[in-house]
Amino acid sequence: MVNVAIIGASGYTGGELLRLLLNHPEVEVSTVTSRSNESKPIETIHHHLQDTGLVFENKEPGEFDEDIIFTATPHGASMKIIPDLYEKTDAKIIDLSGDYRFDDYSVYEKWYHLKHTEPIPSVYGLPEINREEIKKSRLIGNPGCFTTGAILSGYPLSKHQLADRMIFDSKTGVSGAGISPSETTHYPNIADNVNPYKVTTHRHTPEIQQELQRFSDVKISFTPILVPVERGILTTNHVLLSDDVGYETKEEREDLQGKITEIYKKEYKDEPFVKILENGEIPRLSSVRGSNYIHIGCFEVDETGQLVVISAIDNLVKGAAGQAIQNMNIMCGFDEKAGLNLYGLHP
Repeated sequence: MVNVAIIGASGYTGGELLRLLLNHPEVEVSTVTSRSNESKPIETIHHHLQDTGLVFENKEPGEFDEDIIFTATPHGASMKIIPDLYEKTDAKIIDLSGDYRFDDYSVYEKWYHLKHTEPIPSVYGLPEINREEIKKSRLIGNPGCFTTGAILSGYPLSKHQLADRMIFDSKTGVSGAGISPSETTHYPNIADNVNPYKVTTHRHTPEIQQELQRFSDVKISFTPILVPVERGILTTNHVLLSDDVGYETKEEREDLQGKITEIYKKEYKDEPFVKILENGEIPRLSSVRGSNYIHIGCFEVDETGQLVVISAIDNLVKGAAGQAIQNMNIMCGFDEKAGLNLYGLHP
């Protein structure tokens, strides 16, 4: 049994961490913090979490004595907290901001427009790629939600050097924008609408590049699109295959599709939360909603040589809180599915 603290627990990600951790067989949640909600019971903010007995606190870094600390704080805020936590506690730290996701902090500064003042060695917390490094690390940079769906949809192709370019079109639910309302997330502005935003400039782009370009020099393009649903990210990966991956007939194209499907099945065969769909089945948001699973499918090659791969995740679970708990399980030597063995909510 480990004691867990969540710093910045009043947002959607904090609420999802609480929902999942309160049912984790190896965890006791001992501290939840929120400066703006200090002394309030958590159910005043997270109305679905009744009768937990937990109250929001406001603690300084040296006052934590938990085994695991999740920092669900905004970009730029985590790097002001984590160095003191790292120095003054023995806790393993899992950060859900972008502050500790990058190998090169100059990339962070370029895309986040923030000066990184406190670099600390960290591991990018995508278990399907970095599991062994996660086991040995004390600080995890939990991946962004868009990046999880994109990277896992493209990783096998990059590893096997089958792609020249990947063009990611990611449609996201509104909860990805966080709990604080804005003009962008105001209901009349999103209902019955589809809104591309930060076209070519979204800060998750370099994360996708960083991880996929570990294996090949594949070129990456990414466009996020806000759609009027609460949860989920559906990513369509348009893949321009390498020149030496070719075919001349319909039969050869179908054979290529089958071979690509087999590559994905082989790469992810031991991954507890990756499900490869077969026979052209299309991933659905409702199939993964509320779960830590990612569904990957389609694997269709058109007559021009373009491959289409589609992935679906819940942006608050596999895209944030669930993945953070998966990282915790790996770091602590728990069953990786502990607290996360939940199927999606459909319908």
